[in-house]
Amino acid sequence: MIVGLLSGILAMITFKNKRVRDVGCSLYILGSSMTTLFTMIMFGLKFWILILAQMAFIVNRSFLSFQCYSIDFLRQICLNMNQWLNAFVAIERAIMILKSTRFSKTKSKQIAKLAIIILLIFIIGTTIHGPMYRRLIEEGEENDNEKRIWCIVTYSLSLETFNSFIQIFHVCVPFMINLISVVILITRKTRQQSTLQTHRTYKQILQEQFRQHRHLFLAPVILVILTLPRLIISLASKCMQSVNDSWLFLIGYFISFIPPMLTFVIFILPSKFYKKEFHKSVVQYRTNVQRRLHLILQR
Repeated sequence: MIVGLLSGILAMITFKNKRVRDVGCSLYILGSSMTTLFTMIMFGLKFWILILAQMAFIVNRSFLSFQCYSIDFLRQICLNMNQWLNAFVAIERAIMILKSTRFSKTKSKQIAKLAIIILLIFIIGTTIHGPMYRRLIEEGEENDNEKRIWCIVTYSLSLETFNSFIQIFHVCVPFMINLISVVILITRKTRQQSTLQTHRTYKQILQEQFRQHRHLFLAPVILVILTLPRLIISLASKCMQSVNDSWLFLIGYFISFIPPMLTFVIFILPSKFYKKEFHKSVVQYRTNVQRRLHLILQR
């Protein structure tokens, strides 16, 4: 949770200046940073509420019901938003290469704002069924001091099929968009360079472009691999049958939170422009802090 919050904060520091947010791609990454922060907050709430509820420090039924309906629903929205926003970043980069000088930053920014709103509505619409079928159950006898309260979801067969399709859709489609966009970007840049560097073969230039942009290929592959445990767990129709299986479920659950934590590493650090702006923001923040401390000491 600490690493995720730190990653989101560092990414948002990068986009503090308006000059950095002059294109749609930056808005998508900023949105991804915000969903990272919100995801980690939801994760922290879920974690501590679960522990405190099992320790019987939280016994209010209304509060437990509210968190059962809301926290997992909001967490699911954030995780899906993060995946789609990453895909939108790839699309934007491909469009910038295709349009070249005809690319309009103003229009790109307007489209990005509209796309984020539509995406949020779409994801809420495709996951709204989750809270409707959630409920609390109690484990243990009436006289048992070890009584536990769990939040579970129960779907009908048809809704289970729909939910499985939606889960696969939100993982696979952004992944395919990422890969296709990167292929378009690299092949287009290779063609542009081949017309300028006639002394080199197309294959040589393609290999060079792939080496320069291989992180764009690796990022979606790594993200989808890390997302698979969450997908598998969500598709599993059975609850954990034994405590011996607990570590497998826990590891799979925790791994699913790694992709949102990588926003800063995937988008900020590989980019010279964003990294430069991040350093500027840090220096500016440090200067402001020193100035305030100096004023306080003078008083």
